[in-house]
Amino acid sequence: MTSILSFPIDKAKLAWLDFSAKNQDLHSLNPDDTKAFTSYVFGLIDEQNAQLGIGGWLEDRRIYNTREQFNLGKSRSIHLGVDIWMPAGTPLFCPEDCQIHSFANNEGFGNYGPTIILKSLREELYYLFGHLSLESLEGKLKGQTLKEGETFAEIGNYPINGDWPPHLHFQVMNNLFGKEGDFPGVCARNELKVFEKVCLCPYPFLGISAPRDV
Repeated sequence: MTSILSFPIDKAKLAWLDFSAKNQDLHSLNPDDTKAFTSYVFGLIDEQNAQLGIGGWLEDRRIYNTREQFNLGKSRSIHLGVDIWMPAGTPLFCPEDCQIHSFANNEGFGNYGPTIILKSLREELYYLFGHLSLESLEGKLKGQTLKEGETFAEIGNYPINGDWPPHLHFQVMNNLFGKEGDFPGVCARNELKVFEKVCLCPYPFLGISAPRDV
């Protein structure tokens, strides 16, 4: 597989960002203030002299507590993908030979914003790229073939990206349950046993390992 960034992620200096209740900063930071949240995220990356920030798979996140998107009928807080925090406009590359399964602009505060789902041509795997720019959807066709290493999208900016600090939500699934252009990126605690069988650990697909305390 090829890196989804313009450089090998396993060779980069990573800043692992904690958005769980263990992070005391979140008790005073309002993540719904996207400008302030963006300054906080990229401040942490700069402090560590890192090339990008990484947000953990299956992390139980505090930052969803105040967003209606994650509290309609049930409280969803378990993150099913991995976040790559980099500036808006950062180009993204196809990890292997794929076809475009589907795409959509999932609008709304806290949502994915522009989203593309790729399907592997070698096995039943789907790659979700969320929080993209609107330009990333231009000219896209369902079933369109993309070559490994081909650039096809870019990280979007707020508010278009669902009103989040610029980052990519990258998620790998073995089943989409018939969904198109969208798939849950966060689940409730009592849904985890089901979703962790479908939403695979993304780290191997990025060539990295999670630190022991994440």
